[in-house]
Amino acid sequence: MDNPLLAPEGLPAFDRLHARAVEPAVDAVLAANRARLTTLAHQAAPDWDSLVTPLDDMAEALHRAFGPAAHLNAVCNTPELRAAYNACLPKLSAYETELGQHAGLYQCFQALAARADALQLDAVQRKILHDELRDFRLAGVHLPAEQKARFKAVQQRLAEQEAKFEEQVLDATDAWRLDIHDEARLAGIPAGDRAQFAAQAKDAGVAGWRLTLDYPSYHAVITHADDRSLREQLYAAYSTRASDQGDARFDNTPVMRDILALRQEAATLLGFDSFAAYSLADKMADSPDDALAFLHRLAIAARPRAQQELAALQAFARAKLGIAELAAWDMAYASEKLREQEFALSQEALRPYFPAPQVLDGLFAVAEQLYGVRFTPLQSVSTWHAEVRVYELRDANDAACGILYTDLYARPRKRAGAWMDDCLTRRRRNGRWQHPAAYLVCNFAPPGSDRPALLNHDDVVTLFHEFGHCLHHLLTRVAYPGVAGINGVEWDAVELPSQFHENFAWQPAVLDRIARHHASGEPLPAELRDRLLASRRFHSGLHLVRQLEFALFDLELHRAGPTPDIDVLLQTVRRQVAVAPVPAYNRFAHSFTHIFGGGYAAGYYSYLWAEVLAADAYTAFREPLDTAAGRRFLEEILARGGGRPALESFRAYRGRDPDETALLHQYGLIEEDKACATAS
Repeated sequence: MDNPLLAPEGLPAFDRLHARAVEPAVDAVLAANRARLTTLAHQAAPDWDSLVTPLDDMAEALHRAFGPAAHLNAVCNTPELRAAYNACLPKLSAYETELGQHAGLYQCFQALAARADALQLDAVQRKILHDELRDFRLAGVHLPAEQKARFKAVQQRLAEQEAKFEEQVLDATDAWRLDIHDEARLAGIPAGDRAQFAAQAKDAGVAGWRLTLDYPSYHAVITHADDRSLREQLYAAYSTRASDQGDARFDNTPVMRDILALRQEAATLLGFDSFAAYSLADKMADSPDDALAFLHRLAIAARPRAQQELAALQAFARAKLGIAELAAWDMAYASEKLREQEFALSQEALRPYFPAPQVLDGLFAVAEQLYGVRFTPLQSVSTWHAEVRVYELRDANDAACGILYTDLYARPRKRAGAWMDDCLTRRRRNGRWQHPAAYLVCNFAPPGSDRPALLNHDDVVTLFHEFGHCLHHLLTRVAYPGVAGINGVEWDAVELPSQFHENFAWQPAVLDRIARHHASGEPLPAELRDRLLASRRFHSGLHLVRQLEFALFDLELHRAGPTPDIDVLLQTVRRQVAVAPVPAYNRFAHSFTHIFGGGYAAGYYSYLWAEVLAADAYTAFREPLDTAAGRRFLEEILARGGGRPALESFRAYRGRDPDETALLHQYGLIEEDKACATAS
């Protein structure tokens, strides 16, 4: 019990967690679980408490042993922690495959499902049994011994290679830097970003300004730098990370090929013709063809608008910026200049009104009005970094019901992007409730020495998005951990709450609450707020075709067999939907961690699929902060978790099946009256 990762309850003791504790903790739990499994799998007449509850206990013990280490590996990566993390991956993969292929355990679940009526199991319990039996089949429980062994080896190798992919993206990002000694090259870049560059140089012991490929640094240059050659230099470095066009030490090309071949082999072993078909076996979309048809319908609607937007941007760049032909490194810069001209608005002009702590407080206030919950700061909880804040969630009866960790700012050795992850899941243990806990992680530009962290409105939307994921996990009322919170939710529906909550970042009533000048305290001027709202659909076509490019590439890649030519396939997809210029050296796929390292393989379409659900769900709101609609969303979506199919939850909330026209209207691709006619 000296090992903090073996504590049976409570929040993780991050202040006592050492890399050397990780592997022993995982080994101990795996040994205990395997010993217990021998007894569980030989029951003649299993019931819920003799089969499912012990398995939930075993799963939680393993999550408590490895979850904090996996989280730290993403937010505070060190060589020691990485080594411990990687040492555990094949062990965990082997164990998960053993569970999934355990014939005795499978038979016990079959026996329990057959007795569901006699045992009076409720609908949520039956959903769990259905999911478990499906997952046994998807793990190869029916395979002969030799193929089971091969499937297990493939899964172990996949876990290792997917981790390596993410590591090499992180290492390639951290390895690159550019020191600037002539401040004139930084013309156009906001003062706050230049100050951060100067601080980075000072920390490194060099003169001038240091640029990196951390996203806040890259975004500041690619969006605002007047020096076109500097934009090109940053773009080239960013778009070739972890590729054959960048630092050869971190080239992900062989890793990607291995991952794709292994995924196809696993799918083939289970009788699927492609990994895409295997991936969609537990999602809302019935088949890859259905998902592709959905994406192509959106492309038909979006591409003409994107072409118009690009033509207008090109004309503006020629006339106003002296750029004869737009290049990839000009797109964000020219777009921002055009936005400033069309709406008299820039993201940088908004930053002073969105200090991060104030936005977070406003976000909590929105949750309180919609769902009747409160977030209050906790001071005595162990964390992994001084910038981390911890909050207790209390329900409408003022009872504690969850914990939220926030880690909002970019720093070295922290994985790029923004995400939510679960720390603890709601369940009944030892006669009392274990409350859920979630991590909310972003990579915003950090605070300065004389000011708080200041967000642009895109950052605000990102924060609302990830907060939606957290609410989905924290506000669950399901009693069984397998389907509580985000667990058990179909992957192509898991983005529904996050994208739904983005809408509130565009509501005047919400902006009036969260936007105040960090120095003067003055509210966001109504005129500036209205210009921001008018800009919501700015370049919506270009944005949508970019998302379609990612989603189509992902699906086509994972149904193309074991050895697709990745670059050729990506070019084919771009010819179908993309309109913006892309140089031949661009290696976007080599840092596409969502599909090569994360959980979105053959599932990136989920963002757009769930965006349809979210846009349609939001049409139920008759006013910006409609409390009645919020309470229904809580009851029928957030509280339900994975306890019933996502489509049933949506139907319960809206009273009908989802309709794509709400999303098309949100993007400005159809008129509002047409959207209302079909979505009402």
